[in-house]
Amino acid sequence: MVKVRVGDEILSSAIKARIRLDFKGEGKPGKFLFGGKNVEEAAEESREQKVALLRNVPVQGIQIEDIDMSAEVYVVQDELSGNPVAYAPVQVTVSADSVEDLGRFIVNGEFRKIEILEPEQMYYNRLDLERFLFKISQEIKLYYGQLERKLNQR
Repeated sequence: MVKVRVGDEILSSAIKARIRLDFKGEGKPGKFLFGGKNVEEAAEESREQKVALLRNVPVQGIQIEDIDMSAEVYVVQDELSGNPVAYAPVQVTVSADSVEDLGRFIVNGEFRKIEILEPEQMYYNRLDLERFLFKISQEIKLYYGQLERKLNQR
């Protein structure tokens, strides 16, 4: 729980946040002219798979309150390859026990934006801040380890 100052008192409170994640889809060429997926379909499929994980796999310290998949898929040009890449946005509203628990969303490659809905103000002492920074460091190392394993499999 995060500490919230109310007047002269410091109380504990959960954090409510809205997080935007954009799931990437890249086209997969098919055999001859048929059978491949376009980038929009690939992004939609990626979004559906990741949202299913969010709904079905519990995360310690995080309670999923709402998942909004109504945003349209958008396509941009990849800077490195020059190929079109589609992104399927999702807005996830969560209740977290602490800021550290939100860290796993923030270091994620799909992360785009976070909006803290509640509480209006938070109080962090030196130890809380050190714990938060350490947790973010761990999440980044975990993310890079997963990324490295993916690259080594290719």
